[in-house]
Amino acid sequence: MIRTPLFTLMLLWTGVGAGGGGGLPTKAPDDVGMSRSRLAAIDRVMQRGIRAGGFPGGAVIVGRRGAQVLEKGYGTLGWTDRSRVVANSTIYDLASLTKVIATTTALMVLFDDRRIDLDAPVSTYVPAFSGGAKDDITLRLLLEHRSGLPAYRELWRAATPADARAAVIATPLACMPGTCGVYSDVGADLMGIIVEAVSGEPLDRFVQRRVFDPLEMSATSFRPHWTLRHRIAPTELHAPRGYALRGEVHDENAWTMGGVAGHAGLFGTAGDLAVFAQMLLNGGEFNGVRVIADSTVRLFTARTPATGTRALGWDTCGEDSACGKYLSERAFGHHGFTGTSLWIDPDRELFIVLLTNRVHAPRARRPSRVITDIREDVADIVALAVLDYGATPAMPAAFRADRASGWNRPVRSARSRPRVATTPAKPAATRP
Repeated sequence: MIRTPLFTLMLLWTGVGAGGGGGLPTKAPDDVGMSRSRLAAIDRVMQRGIRAGGFPGGAVIVGRRGAQVLEKGYGTLGWTDRSRVVANSTIYDLASLTKVIATTTALMVLFDDRRIDLDAPVSTYVPAFSGGAKDDITLRLLLEHRSGLPAYRELWRAATPADARAAVIATPLACMPGTCGVYSDVGADLMGIIVEAVSGEPLDRFVQRRVFDPLEMSATSFRPHWTLRHRIAPTELHAPRGYALRGEVHDENAWTMGGVAGHAGLFGTAGDLAVFAQMLLNGGEFNGVRVIADSTVRLFTARTPATGTRALGWDTCGEDSACGKYLSERAFGHHGFTGTSLWIDPDRELFIVLLTNRVHAPRARRPSRVITDIREDVADIVALAVLDYGATPAMPAAFRADRASGWNRPVRSARSRPRVATTPAKPAATRP
């Protein structure tokens, strides 16, 4: 039995080492060519989302040219937990941000190590994934979400994590490889299995050793330690598991896989994600530590013509990306179902981290519309706050969150409609 030293537990409990150890310096918006008054509109947008019942709280960090210009927590961790959100220490379930921050980044590292070939068949690394059209699926097609694998599979029906992994490998194709684009959790899980097969380590240990530890992202991990529970924003109150979720992955498939999956399971703070984003803006390096080659960052974050807005693992800014209207064509990012998002604009040299727990007993009539509007508004505000990038458009008199007419009407409180399901229902198909 491994015993954690009492002193270490005390540090974890008190929040020492809350965010990225190296962290980012803080500068005034004026010092990096941004408008303080325009950035202030984020306060209004976030508070509107909280008042409407879309989420109890959230964290926002905006950075430009190597420094944070806005770092702010809004609201509380939960509707009944009145602890205030602190941007660099409140921990959120990152949901599908796992796909890029953990799984895709692990593949970028292995690509740099020359241990994977993007155009080799998946069966090169996972021999059991073979037969028929599966032999034509490459790692590149998985990253582009063009493998032919379906969006979802009920892995939560599996008895053990090993059975769930076997079900991923045995998943039949929904279409021929390369002929359709389907955003696939199953494909991401298969990529996680590839990382483990090539590295010889579990996915969580590999990314901890090669990415999170070097960047001093001390609050980012799968299966966070129980001593961090007081800092973790809760997710579903009436989960199919029969109890409220806090510090345990919200996604049922990821939970069945042991809490570590290629598509979900990662937890982290906005402060840690700011360090991660700056590393990518720096071309794969932060504070003298190189994690990824700059050429690899460019390769994986460039839009692939055949995929619409998709890059390799990452998404790029488009009509369906909830990234607003003003980020550049080279901006890349991703979203998570729990209400998280990360957008990085290399042309403007900026990043936007937005974390919420919008799945925590939302009180708005249309909670998914709330988070979409908030994401787009925050991205627009940040882009319009940049004053030295081409012609600066005028700030709109109102944003989507200010104009919203349908999502700010409360529904019955969660307390009045208790539900404990015996088996989880298949989630509705959504773009993360």
